Amino acid sequence: MLFNSLSFVVFLAIVLTLFWRSRHSAQNWILLVASCFFYGYWDWRFLGLLFLTSTIDYAVAIGIENAGEDRRRAKRLLLLSLFSNLGILGFFKYSNFFLDTVANGLQRLGFHAPHHLLEVVLPVGISFYTFQAMAYTIDVYRGHTPACRTPRDFFCFITFFPQLVAGPIERAGEMMPQFVQPRKVTREDIAEGFYLILWGFAKKTVVADNLAQKVDRIFSQGHFTTTDVIIGTLGFAFQIYADFSGYTDIARGVARWLGFRLMLNFDHPYFAANPQEFWRRWHISLSTWLREYLYIPLGGNRLGGVRTYVNLMITMLLGGLWHGASWNFIAWGAYQGALLAAHRYYTGSIKPQLPEVKTGVLRGALSVLSVAAMFVATLYGWLLFRARDVATLEGVHTALTHFSLSADLLPRLKPLLPYLGLVLAVDAVTFFTKDAYYLARRNFWLTTLFYVFLIYLILILGVAGGQSFIYFAF
Repeated sequence: MLFNSLSFVVFLAIVLTLFWRSRHSAQNWILLVASCFFYGYWDWRFLGLLFLTSTIDYAVAIGIENAGEDRRRAKRLLLLSLFSNLGILGFFKYSNFFLDTVANGLQRLGFHAPHHLLEVVLPVGISFYTFQAMAYTIDVYRGHTPACRTPRDFFCFITFFPQLVAGPIERAGEMMPQFVQPRKVTREDIAEGFYLILWGFAKKTVVADNLAQKVDRIFSQGHFTTTDVIIGTLGFAFQIYADFSGYTDIARGVARWLGFRLMLNFDHPYFAANPQEFWRRWHISLSTWLREYLYIPLGGNRLGGVRTYVNLMITMLLGGLWHGASWNFIAWGAYQGALLAAHRYYTGSIKPQLPEVKTGVLRGALSVLSVAAMFVATLYGWLLFRARDVATLEGVHTALTHFSLSADLLPRLKPLLPYLGLVLAVDAVTFFTKDAYYLARRNFWLTTLFYVFLIYLILILGVAGGQSFIYFAF
């Protein structure tokens, strides 16, 4: 069930009507049933898998807490949770990639290796709810959060339908109390939730889906020019941002209408001035997860310079692999790790030796140049991300190697500008005012005018048909 579909609108209206008319204990049952229906709408068979892994994590967390000072028993239980989650995730997401890689390797060595791929269907959202469940058992093991002993509340936490299939990846310490304690939906929740839903819907249907048509047309070609690569990559950069942040905005808005607060997952990422800042602004729930549950346990930056660079590369390589079983995602992860390592080397070894810039105008100019340079670096990363096969990767790199801009660059870029401009304009307002809800908190007439404008764009330019969100594939 897509957020941008009539079926979801009807589903949400029914859920909200029942939810707002019920007491707290009944509300959680409504949420659980609604979330099961929402997920089962995709494929009811995967509900069993979702509840199997959730049941293991529910029991493991209680067992860890009951183990008390017996850390060996607690660690064994934690490993059970990690192995079961990663094992199931690995089977569904990476088995075909592994078999295909082995077969190709054997063939290159001269051995006959027929490709026998499994008929494995990837459960929607498996990467998101698996990471959320693992974070829960790890936090219980670390003593950061108590084990939930009410099955209903725990399954609500795992299956909460606004963020079940594409995040944000929430922490139990933040979300579990919101299921346990009584909730109150305020007028502010309704107003700000409406803004998030409407703006998210506009980003998805107006910006992302229109750009997708242009980007898909370019990347489906067998031959690329430099202009193709520039237009396609720039379009995809704003397509994926509008698509994913649009989903997150809708999820956060729906959650607000239910009395819940989901974490901010995007914070003006294209205004980042360096790789580290970019990952503090892009897919924040995943980058935070990777830092807290992978990078820091590996040693972080505590074991010397070389080990720090190694830890950064391992973290981002696995972050790339999290997105999918494909070499382009591994290349993208390696590229992001290299950017972070280079930035760390610059800030630690080169920047301290440079003279301090004291002129305000010059500092401002350098900041603008840093943002521009980081955006160009990000574009190349999105090129790796979007080129899904080796032939496409080779084609786009050949076009970049034989760099030659055609006379039709600006005419071809012109149709993209309204979509890019809409996202940048709203982001600029909320970035410089430091108020994410600035456009929802103006006087009545200005806010109404903005909402009417968005609704007009959705009705006139919005792509009908309910195209799937990009991150549903992960």
